[in-house]
Amino acid sequence: MDPILVHPVPVPPELARALDLGGWSWKAVADIDEARRSEPADGWAGAIVVADTDPTASLDERLRFCRLIRGADFAVSAILVLVGGGHLAELEAQGGHFDDFCLHPFQPLELEARLKHLFRRVGHDSAPQIIEHGPLMMNLETYQAVIGGRPLDLTYMEYELLKFLAAHPGKVFSREVLLSRVWGYDYYGGARTVDVHIRRLRAKLGEEFAGLILTVRSVGYSFGKSRWGV
Repeated sequence: MDPILVHPVPVPPELARALDLGGWSWKAVADIDEARRSEPADGWAGAIVVADTDPTASLDERLRFCRLIRGADFAVSAILVLVGGGHLAELEAQGGHFDDFCLHPFQPLELEARLKHLFRRVGHDSAPQIIEHGPLMMNLETYQAVIGGRPLDLTYMEYELLKFLAAHPGKVFSREVLLSRVWGYDYYGGARTVDVHIRRLRAKLGEEFAGLILTVRSVGYSFGKSRWGV
């Protein structure tokens, strides 16, 4: 997928983290001239304009960059605006300058959903594969994970185990099945290996989210609830 144009510079750290976690390719620019110099051969996939960086400016001033890239000879498929809640009432009059908006500060999962919806609507549906379950988000391409907006520092096997469990919510797996499906059939470690990794995962998830990984007595482990709610 072509990169997303992001304005202004510097990019808010929470936005940079969310885009990196989501696996989106992006490039930050300070002004319209830099946007023109940096434009890829196939054009920008879209644009994200942060419109609440200057509290002294009116919304019309903040959306000036949107008008510039809409009016210039740019191949920008869609524009998403990040705007503070205090300017919601003014957005309707400015609707022609952007395609969707997200309140800032934002929740990473909401931003991810809005970007996917926006690019799907304009024909760019090539976002990276993501596993989402409640507060957990895992990018399967970049091996990144966050829980409740907090990055998780996982080892390779911790990531693989969490990925496997989160991909099958509500399903119970014995330790033997987890060993064969996550570690591989040629792994000769005992069931205690699974218990140790589960304990470490729960510790890294933190007290608030450790309960996502459930112990099923005399059977094994499961993750969260199934999609059927049972």
